[in-house]
Amino acid sequence: MGSGSRVQELIDMLNSMITEAWGIPLGAEKCVIERDKALDLIDEIRREFPTELAEAQRLVQARTEFINNAKREADTIRKAAEERSRQLVDEQEILNMAREKSNNMLATAEQSSAELRRLASEYVDDALRRTEEAITSAQEEVRQTRARFRTSSSKAQ
Repeated sequence: MGSGSRVQELIDMLNSMITEAWGIPLGAEKCVIERDKALDLIDEIRREFPTELAEAQRLVQARTEFINNAKREADTIRKAAEERSRQLVDEQEILNMAREKSNNMLATAEQSSAELRRLASEYVDDALRRTEEAITSAQEEVRQTRARFRTSSSKAQ
């Protein structure tokens, strides 16, 4: 089970605990929950967040590695094209054809590399956006739950 689904599961448990809690007579939206259980769930959610952040960092690192590999591949193709053109220097006509082919290969390699970088950036940006939204949503839910808990806890005393 991924860390994102674990945090969601914990928040769902906390939400159920509060939803199913006994209401306080004349207390409107106030209820009674087991403080230790609620605090344990919140602590466990806090422990899960570093895992989600590590996953986001892993995605950024994977994107960087992907881009570096694409650059190395383009460099290898360029070097191969340059080496091939040096071998064909003997005849002017063949040299001209080799230069044209080398330029075409280089342009194709650069286009491929740019497309790979663009696709990798889009993928990682989307994954990071979804991770950020999940973390923000979870934090907001914890914040709201904690505020409700404090309110109900202070009124219960």
